[in-house]
Amino acid sequence: MQLRPATLDDAAAIRAIYNVEVETSTATFDLVARSLDEQRAWLAARSGAFAAIVAVAGDAVIGFASLSPYKERAAYRTTVEDSVYVDRAHHGHGVGRALLGYVVDVTAASGIHTVMARIEAGGTASRALHAACGFDLVGVEREVGRKFNRWLDVAVMQRLLQSGPRRGATA
Repeated sequence: MQLRPATLDDAAAIRAIYNVEVETSTATFDLVARSLDEQRAWLAARSGAFAAIVAVAGDAVIGFASLSPYKERAAYRTTVEDSVYVDRAHHGHGVGRALLGYVVDVTAASGIHTVMARIEAGGTASRALHAACGFDLVGVEREVGRKFNRWLDVAVMQRLLQSGPRRGATA
């Protein structure tokens, strides 16, 4: 398996992995599958610290990860949110851990302070992956999403990357 930055040529493979989750799971709260043009636009918007990374085995993309700004307000600029998706045929083989480890290393090197993960609370595999990569559960948002005619909770996990003064500390 090789990890590398995603290119526009990866759009169809990323779309295929993502749309399975859109249509059949609560791993994403998107309700409508992406078109190829939408996936290309999503990839084109990914650059610098927010680039998408793919895991490739042979010639096949078997997973991808990306980082997004956590919130738009300037005070949040050193916080990012991760996304990791793995082709179901490759679950349980370390692909997700490799992708998440890679994006965490990249963010730590770029001066990002913390990485957030917002995971559907029933997503035990994703929660376990994040815990294995040093994320802590910091809260649960109750019934904030609705998909497949049911209310969904979101587990919020966090990994601090840079140490510094804590809230209330004096310099």
